[in-house]
Amino acid sequence: MRNTQAVQLLSELSHTGRRAETFPPADVPTRSLNEMIPADFLAAQPPQLPELTEPDVVRHYVNLSTLNMSVDTHFYPLGSCTMKYNPKRHERLAKLPGIIDVHPYQSPANMQGLLAILYETQEMLAEIAGLPAVSMQPAAGAQGELTALLVASAYFRDKGEHRTKVVFPASAHGTNPASAAIAGFDCIQLPATANGFIDLDALRKAVDKNTAVFMVTNPNTLGLFEPDIAAAAQILHDAGGLVYIDGANMNAIMGITRPGDFGGDMMHYNVHKTFTGPHGAGGPGSGPIGVRDFLKDYLPGPIITKTTAAEGAVTYDLTTPVKSIGRVRTHFGNVGILLRGYFYLRTLGAQGVRDAAEQAILNANYLKAILAPVLNVPMGKYCLHEFVASASDVLKSRGISAMEIAKRLLDFGFHAPTVYFPLVVPEALMMEPTETESKETLDAFAAAVQMILEEDPEFLKLAPHTLPISRPSDVQAARQPVLKWTPCLRD
Repeated sequence: MRNTQAVQLLSELSHTGRRAETFPPADVPTRSLNEMIPADFLAAQPPQLPELTEPDVVRHYVNLSTLNMSVDTHFYPLGSCTMKYNPKRHERLAKLPGIIDVHPYQSPANMQGLLAILYETQEMLAEIAGLPAVSMQPAAGAQGELTALLVASAYFRDKGEHRTKVVFPASAHGTNPASAAIAGFDCIQLPATANGFIDLDALRKAVDKNTAVFMVTNPNTLGLFEPDIAAAAQILHDAGGLVYIDGANMNAIMGITRPGDFGGDMMHYNVHKTFTGPHGAGGPGSGPIGVRDFLKDYLPGPIITKTTAAEGAVTYDLTTPVKSIGRVRTHFGNVGILLRGYFYLRTLGAQGVRDAAEQAILNANYLKAILAPVLNVPMGKYCLHEFVASASDVLKSRGISAMEIAKRLLDFGFHAPTVYFPLVVPEALMMEPTETESKETLDAFAAAVQMILEEDPEFLKLAPHTLPISRPSDVQAARQPVLKWTPCLRD
C-alpha cells in the first residue's frame, strides 16, 4: 500500500495550547530575549511556532516518509546512478563504539584501529582499480573528478608543460566537462561512432601537445565496454597526456578487469554507487581517487600510511604527499561512507566482488531481453550492468514519450529510470537493475512497462495518477488529486 493522502503542514495541524513537553518552572535566574540578543537581531513580532503534541509531530514525519521512494521500499532501475541496496549489517557496523566515537582531531596514536580500517580500504581500492596510490579525501564522485584534474594540472605544471585541453566523448557524464572547466581546462567534445563507442580517428585529430587529459567512462553510458580503450589510451600516452576513467560504472567490472590495466592513469570511485553506501539528494557520498605512482606526490592529504617496526609492531599515521595539491575536504574524507564500503568489500571478498558484478550484468541482460519485444535498444546486442532503450518508435506510432513512461511507472510503485540521457539515443530510457534484484521484481517491472505502452497516450500525459503530487503547471491543474490509499501493482 502507498499513502497518497495529502499531508498537512505543521502550521495547519497546530492548536493553541498543545504541547509535546511541559517544563517545570525554572529554578535558576532567567533572562529575557532582549537581554540575550541585540535589538537589531530581534524581529518586531516573534514567529508563530506550531503548537503540537508528540503524536502529532511523529505522525506528521512518518506520513511524510511514506511518500518517499527509496531502495528500501522500491525498485530503482536508475541507470547511470547505481542505487544499490544498502545492507543493514553495514549500517550497524559503521555505528560501533570506537568507530563512531572517534574525534577527527584525536592524535593518530589514539585511533589506530580506525586508521587500520582506512588503510585497508585504501589498499583494496588500489587493487580493484589497478592504480597503486589512493586518496580518500574527495566527498563525491564529481569532486573526485575535479581532484584528479587538479592533480593532473599540478603534474604538468611541475614538468613545465602548459596543457590546456581536456577531451571527452559525447556520451560523457555531465560532470566531466563541468569538472574540467572548473579546473581551468578547455573542453573538447568528440563525436561517437554509430555504435556509440570512442571514435579513434576523431580522438587522434583532437589530441596534441596541448591535451592534458582524456576523460572517458568505461563501461560507457550505453552500458557497453569500450573495445578500443587500450588504443585510445595509447593515443594519449604517445602525446604525453593522461587518461582519466570515470568510475561511475565500476559496478560492471569490479573484480573482472581494472582501469589501470586497460590504460587509465587516474580514476574515481563512487563508493556510494559501487560499494553500497547510501546516497541521494546530493549526499552523503565519497569519491576516492586512484592514480599511478608518478602522480602520487600530488594527491590531496592526509594519506594513511603503515609502518612496520623491526620487532613487527605496526603503526598507522597520517601523511601529506610532498607536492600535494592540498586538502579538498576536512580531515580524511567522508569516513561514514568509506566504512560502509570497507565492510562491503570485507563481507564479499575478492570472489564475491566479481560475483556481484557478474550478477549485475546478468540482471541487466535479462531485463533487456524481456523488454526487447516492446522497446528498442539501438546499440549493443548484449550489455554490461545497464542498457539504454529508446521510446522513439512508440512515440512515432502511439505518441508515448520516454517521459510519459517514466511518470506512469511511479503509479506502479517503481522509481523511474534515467530518461533522455545519453543524448546519443533519442527518447532514451537508461535502465540498471543492479545485482540484488530478483527475477520476480524484474518480471513485474517489465510487465508494468508493457502495460503502460498499451495505455491511452492522453491518460499517460497526466500521470502519475495515484500520488499526492503530480506534474507542475498546466498538467497539475488538469488533474484531480487522488486523496486515498491506493495499492501499487506489486502489492
